[in-house]
Amino acid sequence: MIILLQRVKNASVKVNEKTIAEINRGIVVFVGIEKGDSQRDIDYLVNKIINLRIFEDNNAKMNLSVKDVNGEIMVVSEFTLAGNCKKGNRPSFERAMPPKEAEKIYKDFIDTLRKTGISVKEGSFRSFMHVSLVNEGPVTFILSTR
Repeated sequence: MIILLQRVKNASVKVNEKTIAEINRGIVVFVGIEKGDSQRDIDYLVNKIINLRIFEDNNAKMNLSVKDVNGEIMVVSEFTLAGNCKKGNRPSFERAMPPKEAEKIYKDFIDTLRKTGISVKEGSFRSFMHVSLVNEGPVTFILSTR
């Protein structure tokens, strides 16, 4: 499982020009699900995401987590994160989990995040989305279970 995480001032997701999710201060989590991902990967990443100290404290040090700042989380399915661009000019997606299996992992990931008590919004799995966000910092991290 691979995640691109961005600290944001706000974010929204539109499908067919209709806003389906919005958050204020928090984190946008783009999730790429790879073959072999399981609940173990979900648990590791959820724990990392909610405890990662990427928000500034009163001394301008990244010392606070999304929990500490009462932030929100937006999860967006992003199968292209599992893409491999090493050979040729067209990405290979052979590492990506097939859609039916990936959707279950995606939903389990969101359910596990919600159990932490943090407000979690989500994009639409396998939909063409317009994701808008104001990256605060910018602060962007890549997390992977591989």
